[in-house]
Amino acid sequence: MTAVTTTTAPVVAKTGRRVGLGPARYFLRRLGFYAVATWVALTLNFLIPRLMPGDPASALVMQMQQKQALSSEQVAGIYRLFGKPGEPLWDQYATYVGQVLHFDFGISVAYYPTPVWEVIRTGLPWTIGLVGLTAVLAFVLGTAAGVVCGSRVGSRFDSIATPAAMFLGSLPYFWVALLLLMAFGAQLGWLPLGGGYDGDLVPSFNGPFLASVVSHGILPALTVVLSSVGGWLVGMRNMMVTTVSEDYVLLARAKGLSKGRVMFQYAARNAVLPSVAGFALTIGTVVSGQLLVEIVFAYPGVGYLLYQAVTNVDYPLMQALFLNVSLSVLAANFLADSVYGLIDPRARETRS
Repeated sequence: MTAVTTTTAPVVAKTGRRVGLGPARYFLRRLGFYAVATWVALTLNFLIPRLMPGDPASALVMQMQQKQALSSEQVAGIYRLFGKPGEPLWDQYATYVGQVLHFDFGISVAYYPTPVWEVIRTGLPWTIGLVGLTAVLAFVLGTAAGVVCGSRVGSRFDSIATPAAMFLGSLPYFWVALLLLMAFGAQLGWLPLGGGYDGDLVPSFNGPFLASVVSHGILPALTVVLSSVGGWLVGMRNMMVTTVSEDYVLLARAKGLSKGRVMFQYAARNAVLPSVAGFALTIGTVVSGQLLVEIVFAYPGVGYLLYQAVTNVDYPLMQALFLNVSLSVLAANFLADSVYGLIDPRARETRS
């Protein structure tokens, strides 16, 4: 009897192979993603006013003519920005994109007859300077304190700093702003109650004006830092608690390396990566909180301009501000995303 032998071909699982992208290719991919996100933000900013009931362009023309007579060019500019009744939507979209590319957002109602872009340009430096300073400062302080708390769990500093950070992180931005304003502005009188600088000074790069800007910016900056530093501290502390028990950290200790070198070059260097990724995600939260802080302190930034636009039903200014805030958040996220890809090569891996 002859034995029959059957040969079965081995089954090979098809699994994707992870391939690391170079920095340039990774940068171009992220650039393409954020370019699409920018287009979406621009399109939504175009569609939202046109989804409103009625004719917002005609209503805006009537509202502005109550203050001052409009020229035919100004009326035509408003219809180009918000749509002329009966005009095809695609033609309106093409005209709108062309206006945005030329920074033509129409004329402001609240600051009539100043063009919208001129109004925004006066507030952007104040917001960018304050947001940039406070976001970086809160990140650095919270991360450094989180490293100390995570490497010394149960110490006196950890027992005080961690609950305090969790408490501050639970408070809304505007509530912290009101508390600081009442304490250091109204009660003690140490710092100004609002504004960006003393009203009797002319904006210029001289000592008195810069000193006034700093004194007016202390309370808004302190508000944002106190409201956001707690999240960085708690997040970094939790990552440090997990990282210090990893094998490579234990091996570094076994080699006899100094405690500071083990904590910063081995544990903190790897534990900080999620915080860098989280920095991009929290930019939007910081910006939205910053807008509320500017309203409380009447700080001459984008947030206060938005408050004035809503109060005066200034549709051109509101539309332009929403677009600028969206693009600013996207730009900050793109920058943080690119830096994270350079720091951690694993972020540049993709499946082939």
